[in-house]
Amino acid sequence: MVAKVKKDTAEAREGLPKKTGEPHAAVGETVAEVPGKTDKAEDLMVKLQDAENKAAENYDKYVRAVAELENYRKRAVREKADAIQYGNETLLRDILPLVDGMDRALEHACNSEDFEAFKKGLKLLQGQLLGCLQKHGVEMIDTAGKDFDPHVHEAMMQVESAEHEDSQVVGEFERGYLLNGRLLRPAKVSVCKRSSMGGDPENNCEEAKNH
Repeated sequence: MVAKVKKDTAEAREGLPKKTGEPHAAVGETVAEVPGKTDKAEDLMVKLQDAENKAAENYDKYVRAVAELENYRKRAVREKADAIQYGNETLLRDILPLVDGMDRALEHACNSEDFEAFKKGLKLLQGQLLGCLQKHGVEMIDTAGKDFDPHVHEAMMQVESAEHEDSQVVGEFERGYLLNGRLLRPAKVSVCKRSSMGGDPENNCEEAKNH
């Protein structure tokens, strides 16, 4: 009989909730918030908001950068087109006064028989034109008494000359020019070719190969 009572008591205890380290709130009682957990959640919310603000700011910078890059690309294309179309504007503006001078010279030539004055005026215009070209980086290639240089000279013919060394420029058919140190047009020249055989130099002229 006593054993049966103990058994019933043990079974009744098993049906009761087990004890834990934390107290249980009574029915209808509000559970108090733990201060440590609340502060941590607030910190996370603040950090999340800061991250969102920074992300929005970076996106705005990205959109602005893309827009500026696109504007720069369009501006570069437009400036390149203008440079191609109007790149010679300064040179042409400097040449126009020379054209005016030629018009005046021709008008004077038609109303005058003074050939020397016309020749002098033409020489003056030539000097002005060469000065204009020099202002824009054009330099005349010097050929007189120079050794033949295939980089700036184009040999039109070879001649025998006792007054020149072998492969030295004898005469010039057409002037050559450099543009800021780069070849614009080679000078067309005749080149001396010394011959070991005698004879009339005029009969020993021969066409040279173009370089």
